[in-house]
Amino acid sequence: MQVAVVTFDGFNELDSFIASALINRCRKDGLEAFITTPTPVVTSMNGVEVTGQRPMEFIPDADVVLIGSGVKTRDVVADDRLLAQLPLDPARQLIGSQCSGALVLARLGLLGGMPACADLTSRPYVEACGVTVLDAPFHSEGNIATAGGCLASQYLAAWTITRTLGEEAARAAIAYAAPVGEQRETVERTLRAIRTPESVRR
Repeated sequence: MQVAVVTFDGFNELDSFIASALINRCRKDGLEAFITTPTPVVTSMNGVEVTGQRPMEFIPDADVVLIGSGVKTRDVVADDRLLAQLPLDPARQLIGSQCSGALVLARLGLLGGMPACADLTSRPYVEACGVTVLDAPFHSEGNIATAGGCLASQYLAAWTITRTLGEEAARAAIAYAAPVGEQRETVERTLRAIRTPESVRR
């Protein structure tokens, strides 16, 4: 099973790297994440240059597609050529967004009447698309999930792992990365956040 962590120029390192690193804890079980970029090299919001592992053409073949956020997301959603490189299909793919990535899902018409999560900076722009933004770090319905706040990327990763490999695999991945002495509470908090309907805190 393959995961495309879509990473645009101006990306937020926490969003793309935390999700991909946690998911890749499950590589031995057949779940692998790849930083997927529209150009061979993208530069983060803090000037870190990263070489993409997969091009955008990889997206139709991915089992899971996670849309990362960044300071140029509004430019992304205004670029029809770039959006055309995102042929997402929630009927056969798990699709998630991180922070301003919800703007991309809204622009593609994937949210419908579903509420979403986003970071505080992106919230008014997502709401301007007619989407209700929850005061919550994570929300999912069916095969679509949204996360709000950089560190909520752990919830997006845990949701991906749970949906593909099961809860025990997610427990193991989160426990490995959790602060020492806080493994149990970190795992339980993460799993509470991604469970439906507990993930909805209106």
